[in-house]
Amino acid sequence: MSSAVEQHVIYRIANAPLREYPYPHFYLESVFPDEFYRSVRKYWPDGASLVSLADSGRVTPGAYPDRFILPFTPKKIEKLSKEKRDFWHDFGSWFLGERFLQALLRKFSSGLQRRFGDALDRQPFEVDSLIVRDRVNYRLGPHTDATSKVLSLLFYCPDDDSMKHLGTSIYEPLDPDFRCSGGPHYPHDRFVRVATMDYRPNSLFAFFKTDNSFHGVEPIIDDGVLRDLLLYDIRVGQMRTPSAEGNRPPIGWSMLKRIFARNS
Repeated sequence: MSSAVEQHVIYRIANAPLREYPYPHFYLESVFPDEFYRSVRKYWPDGASLVSLADSGRVTPGAYPDRFILPFTPKKIEKLSKEKRDFWHDFGSWFLGERFLQALLRKFSSGLQRRFGDALDRQPFEVDSLIVRDRVNYRLGPHTDATSKVLSLLFYCPDDDSMKHLGTSIYEPLDPDFRCSGGPHYPHDRFVRVATMDYRPNSLFAFFKTDNSFHGVEPIIDDGVLRDLLLYDIRVGQMRTPSAEGNRPPIGWSMLKRIFARNS
């Protein structure tokens, strides 16, 4: 059964104007109901519950020492205090579920069809979500994300508008023909900053991964910054063909058949 919060978020995302330049993306305010967003802030995990990304095993050891994370998974959430644990478990019951994933795939259906072509209805997808806190000196050079990435959502979670300049930026390379399939981060001076998404309470920046989806974060030099956000990524899963013996197909198979059958 869907919740009123889930329905609100899906409605807001489904009706958000999609911008195609320089790659498919949208920016949205009031993504959660106001009361729910106040609860997000109330129950946000404290610093002691987060680990440095540099020590998490998710990146090269020592990289990004100013980013701290808590994977949004039942196992990790279980370690929070009961009050916080209950809130995040309830949140995750729909946020990490199939219906929300389905809504996002519909939103970017044109990009999915361009990227996967005839293989789309056989392509499974996986969700990865992190609770994040960035501190002073955090920065991200322009990059297009890993090749496994399909879609990224950045839910900005500050208390007020005082740090709105610290949002994620969109870039274009000085060389108009430069493309990157994914991986490396590049120096800022090789790019023009096209726009910066305001880091405002209860807002969302979402984009589709392409070979020109260059984005990053300008160096954070403000004193005492705690930049809270919730990351939600959709990645490609391992593709398999259902067997004649009737084994269960990979996650995403039946869902995509329903979404894209009319276009196949």
